[in-house]
Amino acid sequence: MRAHWLTMPLLVLMGASASWAAECPALLQGSLPELRGKEQVDLCQRFAGKPLVVVNTASYCGFAPQFEGLEATYKAYHEKGLEMLGVPSNDFKQEDADSEKTAKVCYANYGVTFTMTKAQAVRGKDAIPLFAELAHQSSAPKWNFYKYVIDRQGRVIGNFSSLTKPDDPEFRAAIEKAIASHP
Repeated sequence: MRAHWLTMPLLVLMGASASWAAECPALLQGSLPELRGKEQVDLCQRFAGKPLVVVNTASYCGFAPQFEGLEATYKAYHEKGLEMLGVPSNDFKQEDADSEKTAKVCYANYGVTFTMTKAQAVRGKDAIPLFAELAHQSSAPKWNFYKYVIDRQGRVIGNFSSLTKPDDPEFRAAIEKAIASHP
């Protein structure tokens, strides 16, 4: 009888964690190293059930000034639940190998406050699982500052080219649709 009392809480915990994993969309499975520091960003824990914009970035790209517009968009919609994730990448040969230099561009030069990761592969066979799933649901990024709007269920509801500025009405409409979605 004693063994039963010990195994029951364990089974409940296992069931809860399996349930949590089942609730986490494929898009948000896994974690990424944060840009500043040594911690990991658990994508599911941080973003599940929230509207999200994911953008692949590059410090030395001509589109880098979009950091300002992305930050303004994040601030405008964050109180409504929007999260934003910037993922630097050197896939287009415009990111520094030194994370400290990338952090300086993001935080000091552009005042970014949304979540940023260390540089990752975002295209092709080496793409991290997040971007492999983004490509599966829509398309792989064609250049730096390719933007994805994801609803509360972890589905891509819009993807936008580098030419789309963060204040673009269609981009903003997709964000509002993501915010209005139900978990």
